[in-house]
Amino acid sequence: MIFNSLHFLIFIAAFLPIYFGLKGRWRLWLCLIGSYYFYGVWDWRFLSLIMISTLIDYFVGLQLDQTNDEVKRKRMLIISMVVNLGFLAFFKYFNFFIGSFQEILLGMGLSPSIHTLKIILPVGISFYTFQSMSYTIDVYKRKIAVEKDFIRFATFISFFPQLVAGPIVRASDFLPQFQTDKKFEWDRILAGTGQILFGFFKKVAVADSLAPFVDQCFAAPGSFGSLHLLIGVIFWSFQIYCDFSGYSDIAIGLARVLGFDFPDNFRTPYFSKNFSEFWQRWHISLSSWLKDYLYIPLGGNRSGSFGSIFFIALAMILSVAVTQWLWLIPIYVIGTVWIYLRMKKDEKTRAKTYTYMNNMVTMLLGGLWHGAGWAYAFWGFLHGMYLIGQRVLGPPWTRMLNAIRTPQFIQNALAILIVYFLTCVAWIFFRAPTFDIAGQVIKGIVSFDAFNFGSVVNKFWVAKGFILILILLLIEVANLRFTFYKVIQKNPLFRVASFAVLLWLISFFGSFGSNSFIYFQF
Repeated sequence: MIFNSLHFLIFIAAFLPIYFGLKGRWRLWLCLIGSYYFYGVWDWRFLSLIMISTLIDYFVGLQLDQTNDEVKRKRMLIISMVVNLGFLAFFKYFNFFIGSFQEILLGMGLSPSIHTLKIILPVGISFYTFQSMSYTIDVYKRKIAVEKDFIRFATFISFFPQLVAGPIVRASDFLPQFQTDKKFEWDRILAGTGQILFGFFKKVAVADSLAPFVDQCFAAPGSFGSLHLLIGVIFWSFQIYCDFSGYSDIAIGLARVLGFDFPDNFRTPYFSKNFSEFWQRWHISLSSWLKDYLYIPLGGNRSGSFGSIFFIALAMILSVAVTQWLWLIPIYVIGTVWIYLRMKKDEKTRAKTYTYMNNMVTMLLGGLWHGAGWAYAFWGFLHGMYLIGQRVLGPPWTRMLNAIRTPQFIQNALAILIVYFLTCVAWIFFRAPTFDIAGQVIKGIVSFDAFNFGSVVNKFWVAKGFILILILLLIEVANLRFTFYKVIQKNPLFRVASFAVLLWLISFFGSFGSNSFIYFQF
């Protein structure tokens, strides 16, 4: 079931009055049953995965709380990790790694006969797996108390607003909110409705309107001129942003209507002045998860291990084997020599280099989290390089601009444009079905062939797309200053006007084909 469907509208219209009419455990049972129904509409068979993961982590949590034996506690944590990551590895990555291994053998002149399985990817498995794992890790580290109420814990894992595409909500933030019944509060309902409408505007009006032009560009990039492809990449950057942040807005708004508070998942990421800031604004729940459960355990900004370097070297070798881009080899060799020399100099430089390695490992795994493909890993690799480049080149760049007395607003504007440009380069690999298509898109843009508006096909789509992007940016810039959701709660006149404008924009510009959200595939 997807938010932008008639089925969901009927479901939520029936769910809400029953929800507010019930109290206590009856309401918890309704949330749990409703969430299982919401998920089971896709494929009821995959409900068993959520149930098994829920049961395992619930009993693991109880065992972690009942014993102080560190050996036993580690064993229980390993059980949780093996089950959760085992499901994720099998359903999401089994065929990918088998296929990659087969391609490497073929590249070596061998003719292997390796069979893959017809595996269907369960919707949202990456999201609820990470959410469930964070609970057991936090209980193991004694950062949170164990949840002894099974129904409450099961509802936390499967809560339908954010079940299939986030945000990934921590147990420490979410579970305490189940302690009390949520009252029917008009202020919360109106604020939540405003955020839901803005999410629908992003998804139905902006993302789904940009999608046909983007699909056209990446289906046959050789058929279009440079300007057409450049516009396609810009549209793609806003399509994926509006598609995913639109889902997050709807999920957070629904939770607010039901009486729950979820943290923001996006904060105008395309206004970021560096890549650290970008990852503090983009998919915030995943970024913070990777930081707390991967980057910091690897050593963070302090130290690391040579295992990180081995992982990077392996990723580089595989990326060359899969992409067949031999020109990457000298870059990798030079980079490896540079890393070795830097690490050999002194402890301070060694710690700094480990930081680079930890950044890269985190971003590579973050890329693979998004999808089972080397294009996603390469997208993560590029963002890892951006973060490293920011640390290495950022200070001299700032000193140079200050030396020539560049005004601060120009420095900020330049930084935002550079970050956005490099983000769009990475987005090409995220969207392109193959490395060859990505290469064609980049080559087509930098060739500057037919770089004029007359060569652009479907000019109406282009005009509509830029109008919607402009409206989106105006709303988001204004929201940075005024925080619409708070104004909606306080000002009835503004509330009516904003709801009316959003409904008009959705009805006038919207595409109502019940298009699925992009991040459902992750």
